Amino acid sequence: MNVEHLIEMANQIGEFFASMPDREEALAGIADHIRRFWEPRMRRAILASLDDPAASEAMSPIVREALTRSREALMPLAVS
Repeated sequence: MNVEHLIEMANQIGEFFASMPDREEALAGIADHIRRFWEPRMRRAILASLDDPAASEAMSPIVREALTRSREALMPLAVS
């Protein structure tokens, strides 16, 4: 999985939602979009990149905040 590409896509989503006047709504919108439209492997990879300082630095601040705040909700459920 190309994490750089995932970060680029997340930043594009962030750009769209950053134009919203309500920051809380924008943060929720970013997380909701990723939860609804990204497959579990993609979500795992982008969330793992939060723990990599170089990768997380490439994220826009609004994306980093949205992912950090919604990390638990975005983590795919384990399949048993």
